[in-house]
Amino acid sequence: MNNTQKVAVITGASQGIGAALVTAYQHLGYAVVANSRSIAPASTDTLETVAGDVADPAVADRIVATALERFGRVDTLVNNAGIFVAKPFVDYSAEDYANVKATNLDGFFHLTQNVVRQLLAQGDGGHVVSVTTTLVENPTSKVPSALASLSKGGVAAATKSLAVELAGQGVRVNAVSPGIIRTPLHAPETHEFLAALHPVGHMGDIDDVVRGVVYLEQAPFVTGEFLHVDGGQSAGN
Repeated sequence: MNNTQKVAVITGASQGIGAALVTAYQHLGYAVVANSRSIAPASTDTLETVAGDVADPAVADRIVATALERFGRVDTLVNNAGIFVAKPFVDYSAEDYANVKATNLDGFFHLTQNVVRQLLAQGDGGHVVSVTTTLVENPTSKVPSALASLSKGGVAAATKSLAVELAGQGVRVNAVSPGIIRTPLHAPETHEFLAALHPVGHMGDIDDVVRGVVYLEQAPFVTGEFLHVDGGQSAGN
């Protein structure tokens, strides 16, 4: 790696939005450290994978250590890993709560803290961007999502707080707030219902979210921002 190449850490990177983000950052000229629980081993000039549960502090440590060992620095963290469980509030189990909290909150906390420490030690700025959900700000009774609001809402609040705390040290902190995105997680028979939740009348595509993250990556005067990629959901319906 040359001294000018930047390095991105991306979680939830084995499929869907995360896998597309890995490719997008490589196209931007970044080396990438990609993490998910099930990610396949890979090591190239611009990619190193780290398998493991991001909720585990030891995995967060290993991700950052791998970035430094392979590529010498960290410049960007994309907190993409997340769990979404849609149930009526009284039907959530203790296991549902533990799993969502572990990935959405614990994973965010441990890895973001490690990366920010490294960014501050490097002293030349950096960027943290998290993928949340527009349901945090614009819930709908058609998709009960209290655990998403509790966990991703915490990430959203922390985004604003960290943006202000770190702005004077050159570290930007942003979030992309997607609507419902067409991925393999949504069975085809649900697409008509899910499309109707958006004022534009259709679901989003993975590339829509990727474009949002890339915009924030390349916008040096933007911090503390929630970029809504949600087909108008945040505007109302």
